[in-house]
Amino acid sequence: MATLATAHSKIFAKDAAGHSSVSRTNAVKPVRAFANEDIYFYVKRIDNSRIVRQVDPHAGGVCWKTIGSVGLAALLLIGVLLPSAYGLLAGYQIQSLRGEAQRLAGEQASLELQEAKMLSPARMEELARQQQFVDPEPAKVVYLDSKDGSSLALNQKH
Repeated sequence: MATLATAHSKIFAKDAAGHSSVSRTNAVKPVRAFANEDIYFYVKRIDNSRIVRQVDPHAGGVCWKTIGSVGLAALLLIGVLLPSAYGLLAGYQIQSLRGEAQRLAGEQASLELQEAKMLSPARMEELARQQQFVDPEPAKVVYLDSKDGSSLALNQKH
């Protein structure tokens, strides 16, 4: 088998008589041979189209056992991780509820302030003047007294 190194050494090497095809000044040193260049690998084509695979009677059982054990391991892993995931989601829900509670507390304080402004005595007097309400004379005021001393008004005919 001829390689570039052997072809090169044949062309440019000195022959036995001492003649050289190239002058001494331009002489090329021969390249050493490649490792294992004398080995030839023959690849034989193999045809397995006529071979029939034998059925293994235990292979089906092994497959089902493997599927069952992997499924059981997955369920076990889900069962182990589920409480921590539920706790994480509950933490998010608690934080959102705390934020909503703070917002509602602020809204309630704002509404109580508005209510206090609306029910202040100065505002009531202003509304009474605008609607021309007048205080009744003291003689026209009737106080309802019950027999047991409570101040509930009784709805009785006299």
